[in-house]
Amino acid sequence: MRATWTICKREVYAFFISPLAYVVMTAWLLLSGYSFYSLARWFAANPFQTSASDTLLGAFFGETTLFYLPILFFVPVFTMRLLAEERSRGTIETLMTAPVSDSAIVLGKYLASLAVWVALWIPTLLYVWLASRYGSVDLGAVATSYVGVLGIGAYYMAIGTLMSAIARNQIVAAILTFLALCGLFLAGLGMYLFGDEYREVFAYISIWGHMEAFSTGILDSRYLAFDVTVAALAVTLAVAVLSARRVEE
Repeated sequence: MRATWTICKREVYAFFISPLAYVVMTAWLLLSGYSFYSLARWFAANPFQTSASDTLLGAFFGETTLFYLPILFFVPVFTMRLLAEERSRGTIETLMTAPVSDSAIVLGKYLASLAVWVALWIPTLLYVWLASRYGSVDLGAVATSYVGVLGIGAYYMAIGTLMSAIARNQIVAAILTFLALCGLFLAGLGMYLFGDEYREVFAYISIWGHMEAFSTGILDSRYLAFDVTVAALAVTLAVAVLSARRVEE
């Protein structure tokens, strides 16, 4: 566990001293700020076109494509360097010959990516504060929204970690992660295309379906179980890939 924690701290430190990281994080904050601003303007201009269940924060946390599209692009950028960079630079051999298990390497890097994910969303607490200043806010719905964001980040970052373990360089890792996440996102849209008999199946794998529930204050354990299961499976496969590479090399 100590090795995992050491690798995690090293990855977080390496990320936050990278100039590219601040460029990407600034772009992320600008996009999320634009999303909140646009939704706030729309709600202010159309006070009678929304139902009692429609809220600004509910819309921000998953009811529009402004929430999902940036994630599909930014997650590959954040995870592509985790293992693929070590491989392309030739430093993976040094890491693998150290007295550290494959599971500690993968888990440490995965936890670091998850820490970055959490850091991305901390500034959005400002939007919660702004919304509470000029209207009523359901803190329960806000709390479940953040639980949903954490769950989605857990399995999206795990998929990115897996693709970074598979790829030989960062660009390939980013492309593979993007394709995998887009595939999951498009598959989840089946909840809007098929009848009621299939809606629940597609909603179960749909990030949109997850956030529709969480943003309204519903803490659905089925969705959390899905997030944790996919994350655990992806991390386990990443460990297996790294172990296979150790044998090859």
